[in-house]
Amino acid sequence: MEPTRDYPLFGGAFSATLPPGAIDVSDLRPVPDNQEVFCHRVTDQSLIVELLELQAHVQGEEAVRYHFEDVGGVQEARVVQVEAVQPLLLENLALRGCCQEAWILSGKQQVAKENQQVAKYVTLYQALLRLPQYQTDLLLTFNQPP
Repeated sequence: MEPTRDYPLFGGAFSATLPPGAIDVSDLRPVPDNQEVFCHRVTDQSLIVELLELQAHVQGEEAVRYHFEDVGGVQEARVVQVEAVQPLLLENLALRGCCQEAWILSGKQQVAKENQQVAKYVTLYQALLRLPQYQTDLLLTFNQPP
């Protein structure tokens, strides 16, 4: 089995430990500068790490819901369904010193892949870390296709 590896993100600003089989999507297609995107060569799962502008108009649980619905809008999801939201304990985070609040969300979205007509339900797991001193919302999205 291939070992996990640390992968530098955003030019080495920080890093993430990735599982075996993770592919950097930027090696396959253009990826926006505010995103790091990885996929698995066999399972079609993906992980997206995004640095987003802080959405100060939403607080608490509503912030992670806002980002989940925004992703659904960008993906032109036909259905956006939140299943669970809960706070993440800051003491468990490596970024706890600069993270004001953190949330995890699970839900489903019905989306069609690029150039496909049939929409399928995809399970999404999101973690939102709010970094107001940097005017940043750090959003991690894990996509689990059917």
